[in-house]
Amino acid sequence: MAQCVILLVDDEKTVLDSLCAQLGRLYAGSVECELAESAAEAWEVLDELHADRVRVVVVVSDWLMPGQRGDEFLAEVRARYPKIGRVMLTGQADPDALARARDEAEVHRILFKPWRLEELQSAIGQAMAASS
Repeated sequence: MAQCVILLVDDEKTVLDSLCAQLGRLYAGSVECELAESAAEAWEVLDELHADRVRVVVVVSDWLMPGQRGDEFLAEVRARYPKIGRVMLTGQADPDALARARDEAEVHRILFKPWRLEELQSAIGQAMAASS
């Protein structure tokens, strides 16, 4: 297993696959990606990794997902696992959701779809540094 894990949460499989491929190239061998297609699935993954004592360094979550919005999910991540870095990814979040993500979830960065590789790398790096 890799030294640390980045959890990617998005209801679009193509987005998850793209993020994972890009992060695999950026952090080859040192970071492993775990994927979840909903906040509910992400909680299962987070709890399992925590039970296995695997270090999750960053959660990257989409905003618009069925069941629970990304800003709400990341606020809960902050409450339960405050040392995990948080990045929100969105293509359609409204200004109120962006404010909640910053204020309640204390996200380290908000990325807009389509993201650029340099933005992703910077956001992950910033979130990883904050989780140390």
